[in-house]
Amino acid sequence: MAQQASMAFASPGGEKSKPSRKRPIDLVHLTRETFGNRALETEILNLFSRQTCGIVVRLAHANPDERVRLAKSLKGSARAVGAFRVAEMAEAIEQAPSDTKKINDMGPVIDDVRDYIAAITR
Repeated sequence: MAQQASMAFASPGGEKSKPSRKRPIDLVHLTRETFGNRALETEILNLFSRQTCGIVVRLAHANPDERVRLAKSLKGSARAVGAFRVAEMAEAIEQAPSDTKKINDMGPVIDDVRDYIAAITR
């Protein structure tokens, strides 16, 4: 009987892989969160990608209270999918909503995550 990998986007090693914060999405974390359901992983990643599509623009034009709300929402979503760098940056915005540099710095990181999602869900 062939052993099935429990990780949808696994490299050899599957469930024995260790979490990685070097990738834009920690696939080991995502697999644990979705119980290895590939369809669910793909759906969640696509939803996250759509959510982040205009978030930097919305954050840049929002007032500080709205920035806190947007950043908190993004932080939770990012943690759920394993986009920990995005979550850290969103938390920094949540704590200092008037710091526009933090918002500008997030743009390239979100672009990397969206590109990564597009590559692994083809």
